Amino acid sequence: MKKIKRLGAIGDIHAEDKLLHNAVEFLNKQELDGIVSVGDIVDGSGNADACCELLNKEQMITVAGNHESWLLENILRDLPGATQLSELSKTSRSFLKSLPTTHQLETVAGLLLLCHGIGENDMIFLRPEDSEEDFRQCIELEPIIQENDYRFIINGHTHQKMVRQFQQLTIINVGTLKWNHGASFAVIDFENGYVQFYEFYLQGDFIGEAECISW
Repeated sequence: MKKIKRLGAIGDIHAEDKLLHNAVEFLNKQELDGIVSVGDIVDGSGNADACCELLNKEQMITVAGNHESWLLENILRDLPGATQLSELSKTSRSFLKSLPTTHQLETVAGLLLLCHGIGENDMIFLRPEDSEEDFRQCIELEPIIQENDYRFIINGHTHQKMVRQFQQLTIINVGTLKWNHGASFAVIDFENGYVQFYEFYLQGDFIGEAECISW
């Protein structure tokens, strides 16, 4: 597989099937080497089954989030908007069970780790407002830093867009498709060193450029 120059990235989906469809339709018209998803596909007000079907159909590189773990373990199913296993098709259930927790990709600027939180831990919060000391105290980052293999981490979980550099790493949080959390997605240009975020307006029928952040 050739090294990636430009990548579409979709954050926590939370069953927003309409916004997922619109984001994929938009990204498929861009000059990209692929599209990735950081998980949390289920648990929301939309149709989680339709989201699974689209991700599966598009063969999108997707990792599991904590909400997939909760669904498959049948815990916290009394949360507002929680997806029930009985609502999903057999194909969707198999798709969710098959998702890895991490995935590696080669970019033209170095190795990328796709995950939901940080590495194998899908519950780690790293936020835009966190200090450098907060990053230093994240024990999941320590082995990644020490091994010095990765140049990028793409993650989600917090629903907050972020591009932060910490030592050799550039950590890119691509936000969420959840409508009431500022629905957005991103195009990452590894060749030219920037992330272009896009936001949804008018109940998801219009997509506009948001901030563009360089590293």
